[in-house]
Parts: sequence; C-alpha cells; structure tokens
Amino acid sequence: MPELRKDPVIGRWVIISTERAKRPSDFKLEPEPKANANECPFCEGREAMTPPEIMAYRNNGSHRDAPGWRLRVVPNKFPALRIEGNLDRRGEGMFDIMNGIGAHEVIIETPQHLNDLTSFSPVAMEELIWMYHDRIVDLKKDPRFKYVMVFKNKGLAAGASLEHTHSQLIALPVVPKRVSEEMAGSREYYSFKERCVFCDILRQEMRDGVRVVAENSEFVAIEPFAPRAPFETWVIPKAHNCRFENAQKKEYEQLARILLLVMKKMALVLNNPPYNYMIHTAPFHQEDLAYYHWHLEIMPKLTKFAGFEWGTGFYINPTPPEQAAESLREARVD
Repeated sequence: MPELRKDPVIGRWVIISTERAKRPSDFKLEPEPKANANECPFCEGREAMTPPEIMAYRNNGSHRDAPGWRLRVVPNKFPALRIEGNLDRRGEGMFDIMNGIGAHEVIIETPQHLNDLTSFSPVAMEELIWMYHDRIVDLKKDPRFKYVMVFKNKGLAAGASLEHTHSQLIALPVVPKRVSEEMAGSREYYSFKERCVFCDILRQEMRDGVRVVAENSEFVAIEPFAPRAPFETWVIPKAHNCRFENAQKKEYEQLARILLLVMKKMALVLNNPPYNYMIHTAPFHQEDLAYYHWHLEIMPKLTKFAGFEWGTGFYINPTPPEQAAESLREARVD
C-alpha cells in the first residue's frame, strides 16, 4: 500500500510508492561522458585557465595562481551573479527587481583530475570543510549578502559541467525560498513545543535506529522520514547549532569522517551515482536561533521529476527510507 508521509520540518507531503518499490540494483544510471583530462582547467599546472584565485591552501613555498596547491577557490568563469555593483532595488509597476549582485565561486577540491571524494583521506576531507567555513566567514563580511549556499554537483545528471571534482558556493542578497520555508517550519514547531524540530528528529531516529545510516561522536546520518527521492540522506550535528560556520574544530573533523563514510557507502550500494549535496545553515545577520539546526543534505540522482511533481509539489519516492537506510547501513566499506 502506498503511503503519504509528511515532512515534520516544512510540512511537505511525499508519496512513498511501495507498489513501485525499487532496491538499489533497480536504478539504471546513464554512463558519464569522459572529459579530456589534457584540457581540464582545474588540473594542477593549468592555473592560467581559470580566473585568479580567491583563496588556496598551499604547500610551503608555492605561489599564487601556480602549482603547489591542495585546495583552490576561484570565481566561476560563467557566474550566475556578479560581485561588482549595487543592488539597486526598484519597482517596475507591480513587479520587484534588483541587480544580479552576489558571489559565485568554485572550490577545486584536489589538483588530481581523477580523484573524487571517495578517494579522499579524512585530512583532505576536513580541509575541504574548513575551506567552506573560511569562504562563508569571508563573504559574511559583505553587508549586501544575506545567505551563502555551499553545494556540490557530481555527475552530468546532477548538473556538473566538468568531471574534475569541485564544489561551488553562491552568496545571495536574499534568503532562498527553500531555506525560508525550512526556517518558518522550524520556527512554527518551536513556538508550539519549545523544542528544535531537528533535535527532536535526532532523538527519535537515534532511539528507533531504523532510518540511521551511520553515527559518530558528533553527527548522525539518517534517511529522513519523508524523503523526496530515493536515498536522500541528511547529516545532522548532535549539538544544537544554527550556523555551520560556528561549529567547533572537533565537529569539522567528525563531519569529514561521517561524510566520507556515507559517500563511500552510496558509491558502493548505488554504483557511484551522480548526486548533489548542500549545506543548510542560518541566514546572516540574525541572532543565534534556538529553533533552527544546520545540516547537510545529500540527494543521489536516481529518478527524474516529471509533470506530476512539478504540477503538484508532491514527490513520488519508490524506495522507503527504512529500506534505503538498511542498504547503506549494512554496506561495508574501507
């Protein structure tokens, strides 16, 4: 029997279509086209092919925009938003408009073309997480920006235009609708129960265990109760904190370890799927929020949204999260 499940954070309903139930082996992934590594602008030694770097973690003695880096951040060559200029908010009749001001940066995660996250060491993964922190803290100083979305697209189906592993961030002059909905749902839950909804989710999931994928001293990875897509996974810190950039050093260390573990499990169980992940954190210039809890969401690209989803806002998921969690939890990786 199909089930309707309600997301406790934003109130969105999803359909768990058990009659269409799919196990990991049932998902057929399109093969990824292979780019020519000799032409990749993100490889070490081709620094001149990108805009000048904004920030880099480098080995001693290496120079800006030259080899010797471990992580490198550059402006996106084809940015969604431009950093130069004023917002110039204005009206055109009944419509609101402003200039497309923001920051769009690329975090090149490794000098090596064929490396991906599953081949990273815990130290390399932790450095990537620290780079996310450093860029958010820097962009937060710009009074024009209200939010920074850090995200990763891996694979053509997930929107990646280059094979070389990288993340991106976009700083925005407005708070995105999806984030606003999450904030509003969290605030409503808190006003009724005087507890953080994510903290309550963690308590219940850790007690029940059926949707837990992995756990360490600081984080829990779960399949959410009402997932939009198969194998949607949330990584949530155990300690309440509304801001990713305010996490402690030990938390970044443990985030690196659990994220590596989850990505390796997904690669094994789902045959190295395309995916997106995003960090959801509180907007800038607000006080610490008792009702909101930062987290990271991972979305493997295993199904496609069609007319029903776009027309109704309902998502149809053919894999119950309990089944997905069991498959990932039992996967044995190095």
